Amino acid sequence: MFAYSEDKLCCDGVPLTEIAEEAGTPCYVYSARDILSAWQSYDRAFGSVPHEVCYAVKANSNLAVLALLAKAGSGFDIVSAGELHRVLAAGGDPARVVFSGVGKTAEEMQFAMERGIHSFNCESVAELEVLDFVAARCGRKIHFALRVNPDVNAATHPYISTGLRQHKFGIDLSEASDVYHRAKRFRNLVATGVSCHIGSQILELDPLLEAAGKVLALATALRASGHPIDHLDLGGGLGIAYQPGDHPPAITQLVERLGGVIAQSRFKIMVEPGRSIVGAAGVLLTRVLYLKHNAGKNFVIVDAAMNDLIRPALYQAHHEISPVVRRDAGRIVADVVGPVCETGDFLARGRDLPSVGPGHLLAIEAAGAYGFSQASNYNSRPRAAEVLVEEGKWRIVRARESYADLIRGERV
Repeated sequence: MFAYSEDKLCCDGVPLTEIAEEAGTPCYVYSARDILSAWQSYDRAFGSVPHEVCYAVKANSNLAVLALLAKAGSGFDIVSAGELHRVLAAGGDPARVVFSGVGKTAEEMQFAMERGIHSFNCESVAELEVLDFVAARCGRKIHFALRVNPDVNAATHPYISTGLRQHKFGIDLSEASDVYHRAKRFRNLVATGVSCHIGSQILELDPLLEAAGKVLALATALRASGHPIDHLDLGGGLGIAYQPGDHPPAITQLVERLGGVIAQSRFKIMVEPGRSIVGAAGVLLTRVLYLKHNAGKNFVIVDAAMNDLIRPALYQAHHEISPVVRRDAGRIVADVVGPVCETGDFLARGRDLPSVGPGHLLAIEAAGAYGFSQASNYNSRPRAAEVLVEEGKWRIVRARESYADLIRGERV
């Protein structure tokens, strides 16, 4: 939990000034307590309903974060063999892993099969053909679900909306029954589920409930026609509060509303939350380098940039920005920008902020999801350090990259 104590912003009681001084900036800081609390909210909300909470690794794939969730009993939703490698390195159970994604390679499929994952969420007939071929080569019977596209508008940013017909994801709901029927010819595949994911950062429950209802109806019909469907994968997508006007539903509210859909289904329910588990549990610490005034406009130039946190540039996303040390020094309206040579390198535009000066620390809030996991080395900038705060103590869980790291693997 991030809160002020004696005018210093702290993470679970640890002053962020202390972390910045020793770990340097830019630096991601995560609260283990907040991560576990969010995951447990999902797990407890389902109660006695058979379920699996599969954390979406793409949101934040740090090994320490994955290990924390694995120890709590989490399953995992992956979209690459690299993510599976991370889950296994962190102690995750492969039997509780589902492999999603629209473009799995045969090599990735084999890697996952040989490690005994739970199932694959498939998105095309062509993918089923390759999956069957690889399963035959490995001598295995593989469980799969089709990711169906229910044509539900998630009412979110178009780049993270995935449930409409024009999107690359899933199989159109009207065609799904026929694809399941055709899939019976694959001798090495067993259809055990129906999957759906309509997007991310969803702040209203109705789209999620509409999609769940359509998936349940399809699964019920498939089971009645002889398919061994035993689970519904309802995806993730629940949003978090990035700014004061955001009012996401509570996790318990989502599960309670889903209860009407799943109570009589007798299917195991799988969910794949990511952002709602780690998003609010992290901040990006950055230090002010310079103040600049140019043609009536103020700029706060900091040492974090779009390569560290690309969400504002990519999604026009809003992150609240708070001073790490509160001072009674008035306010300023400014763009908060980084050192990268792009006009799109900004963390905030026209933001009303407490007045700051060179050397002051800022915390970019709600940066635990799709922050470091989308970071890059653009402009040959080493990626930031990552820190985990757990039980009142902090530790670096990913060292800041060095200049030598930037050229590792390259040859003249």
